[in-house]
Amino acid sequence: MGAELPLTGPDLEAGIASSDLPEGTLLQGHVRGEAVLLARVDGEVFAVGAACSHYGAPLKDGMLVDGTVRCPWHHACFSLRNGEPLRPPALVDLPRWRVETIPGRIFVGDKLPAAKPRQVPQAGMPDSVLILGGGAAGNAAAETLRREGYQGPVTLLDEDPAGPVDRPNLSKEYLAGTAPEAWIPLRDKTWYAEHDIELVLGRKAASLDIEARRVRLDDGSERNYGALLLATGAAPIRPPIPASGIPVLYLRTLADSRAIIAAALKGKRVALIGAGFIGLEVAASLRTRGLDVHVIAPETVLLERAMGPQMGRWVQTLHEDKGVVFHLGETAREFTADGVVLTSGGVVPADFVVVGVGVRPNDSLAREAGLRTDRGILVDAWLQTSAADIYAAGDVARFPDARTGELVRIEHWVVAQRQGQTAARNILGLRERFEAVPFFWSAHYDVSINYVGHAEQWDQAVLEGDLAAKDASVRFLKDGEVLAVATVWRDGASLEAELALEQSLHSSSAAPRMRKPSHSPATPA
Repeated sequence: MGAELPLTGPDLEAGIASSDLPEGTLLQGHVRGEAVLLARVDGEVFAVGAACSHYGAPLKDGMLVDGTVRCPWHHACFSLRNGEPLRPPALVDLPRWRVETIPGRIFVGDKLPAAKPRQVPQAGMPDSVLILGGGAAGNAAAETLRREGYQGPVTLLDEDPAGPVDRPNLSKEYLAGTAPEAWIPLRDKTWYAEHDIELVLGRKAASLDIEARRVRLDDGSERNYGALLLATGAAPIRPPIPASGIPVLYLRTLADSRAIIAAALKGKRVALIGAGFIGLEVAASLRTRGLDVHVIAPETVLLERAMGPQMGRWVQTLHEDKGVVFHLGETAREFTADGVVLTSGGVVPADFVVVGVGVRPNDSLAREAGLRTDRGILVDAWLQTSAADIYAAGDVARFPDARTGELVRIEHWVVAQRQGQTAARNILGLRERFEAVPFFWSAHYDVSINYVGHAEQWDQAVLEGDLAAKDASVRFLKDGEVLAVATVWRDGASLEAELALEQSLHSSSAAPRMRKPSHSPATPA
């Protein structure tokens, strides 16, 4: 995805002076028509692709951390040694080139072959892995199983016939009409076949028999498993508002996004119910398409709970400057052919309605099977449920916060992907705690807001910079401790905040937090 980087900097095949690449620095150049990134770490020089394989961000603007480079836009992390994407949202390896150093000079030569999957002993691993849910967590888990060298059967089952898609794009560029549908699939269907991952699409798990290790599908067929990952996600809340004579739409799937686009091509006015991040992204996307957009929400300040009053008011101004009309302190009483009837009695004219008032975790399958649930499926720090060999990840999982130990459920795409990675590794016995610092990004017209950390409650929001100039950050603190940081066009500051939160977490705990290179079977915690 994204445009190719321009060929800037030196011709690395012709070589550069060693002094042009000091220790711990990045330099972008090119080799035979391709943009290449050089990095020097502990005296060793690496050459990898200069563009992040997620959305094409220039990695020269990223951050070097312990032999890795982190993407400045969406915080993917790559190994410089083998190009592997160590952390999502990137899924594809960076290309690599051979580096030759002689006294005083550095040369980049031929492109190296792609790294081969790891070869590991299969003893003690499950005889098969079944993944329920093809969203961020499920897809990441399937890919991780193969990257980690697992050779047994892997089945990815999802009720959405579209298969794994780039869900963040459904409310952003794709909905706005600025990204083609070709960008939406996370992988081409042939990729799954090539990696021996069975895709079962358009089918739903109807029941789970924990003792028999068996899942019954909605068509009556059954699937046995050695290990099971529940990545069933969440479903939009559908408020009981009477509706007649007007389309009422929701956004979760590719089909949902297509339906909103179809309605936008026919109508001229839309009413959005809810002013969370997804609702506001939909507002921006439909305004980009030229629709009259009205947003109806009960709060008086947008995003105040998540972003604080200053950021919330600025986001509202950002949308109002583009022509969006807000009806705050209001709720919908009825949807009619004329539009939305408010509880105050007014009517907001609309040709269709999009409702975005939150989601509920799809935990009924787990609950009915006897797994522990509480507003989601309860898991431990290794993402294991109350049953052996059953894990949960993504929007459906309620897990212990690595900093506080309190149970939380975080509905972020990147968090779900990283949980899918961790769950897969633990299915294989690697015993990796889930401790990734949460991250998400939200796009509004030409503005991107990055958010790292997790702050359900905070007592101080410290603004730095100038929101009006679209150059600012907000730190959220409780009792003087920074819990989260939101940034506007401050990519470097966002990466620095993420790293600081990671270091703070690791330095404040005596528990072992590094991955152990063991492939012994996982045991319940």
